[in-house]
Amino acid sequence: MLTETLQQKTRPWRQRLRNGHARLFASEQLSQAEQTPYDTLFDDDLVKLRYYPPLQEKAIPLSDGTIMPVNQTSQRTPLVLVAPLAVNMLIYDLFPQRSLVRYLRARGFELYMVDWGRPGKHHNHLSLSSYFADYLPKLLVQVRQHSGKQKLSLHGWSFGGLFSLCYTAVSNDPDIENLVLVGTPCDYHRNGALGAQYRRLSRQAKWIRNNTGLRIHDVPARLLRSPGWMNSLAFKLTNPVGSLQGYMNLVKNLHDREFVTAHATNGAFLDDMVAYPGGVIQDIVRYLWTDNVVASGNLPMENSEGHLSQVTANVLNITGANDPIVTRDCSHAMDALIRSKDKTFITIDGGHMGILGSTTAQKQSWGSIADWLIARD
Repeated sequence: MLTETLQQKTRPWRQRLRNGHARLFASEQLSQAEQTPYDTLFDDDLVKLRYYPPLQEKAIPLSDGTIMPVNQTSQRTPLVLVAPLAVNMLIYDLFPQRSLVRYLRARGFELYMVDWGRPGKHHNHLSLSSYFADYLPKLLVQVRQHSGKQKLSLHGWSFGGLFSLCYTAVSNDPDIENLVLVGTPCDYHRNGALGAQYRRLSRQAKWIRNNTGLRIHDVPARLLRSPGWMNSLAFKLTNPVGSLQGYMNLVKNLHDREFVTAHATNGAFLDDMVAYPGGVIQDIVRYLWTDNVVASGNLPMENSEGHLSQVTANVLNITGANDPIVTRDCSHAMDALIRSKDKTFITIDGGHMGILGSTTAQKQSWGSIADWLIARD
């Protein structure tokens, strides 16, 4: 009897130890991310193009417990997800019941995704324009050949939105029908607390440039490379209280295997971010932070004739009410620059990651995005 009572008392602690050990040393096995099948259409050992074929299920579960039927007919206009830099692709397919790619595929979209890969030190020559002016045109050719469709819709989050906007401006591609821009920066100097820091840095960088002739592009790109662990840390520091609270909640809920699994799944994204090439950092400092060129409609590249006034595609702009990385004012500055006649601007709850892949985004924006695109199909 005494032995049985002792076992009952120690059982919860054994469970906590097992779950804690799994979270620390076997988190990849716990992760529920990236379960939606896809085909790789292009791979040059860095950049990849994915295609998500039709789902085999007749219905899919959502995070609120409801079941959504899978559309058996496809929308006419293929949709291309353009990812930002520094992130891995798990955020688009984080949980089976909270997967943006699974949701959009279930709504009937022929779905493609651009994965910018994991740049190594030998990729430090890559610049911002390498992605939107060199890579993206080639990848969209692949999409058009595979889909048999000329007209496309682009969905870009963060830098992916900026790349989609800049590609449309520099290419004069008349067959980009729709742009869905989520947390997409435009005027960096109107970006809340970060904007104040950018303005201060701009004054200092311009003083140095005017008085010494030294520019950020004079610094070797290899010295400016930002490794993945640093990007993960910087992202977490945008909400340090929330990041710390997440680990405290893990300790409190080590007895709950489902909670530990969810924490490991989120961690698979947050703890495994990707490096910025040195050339990209040079462009960010010069074009975005110092000269803030996009705020006047210019593109972050050398000798470009492209301008945001050349964007005429339908635009859906989504910002986060609590996003410290790209504020509403920063993103909405594009309204006065683009010539699109059909423009919709909405703000939802959440921060920079939350407006793309959270439960809140699933409730507040995924359906709106799909409905908006279908109405223009």
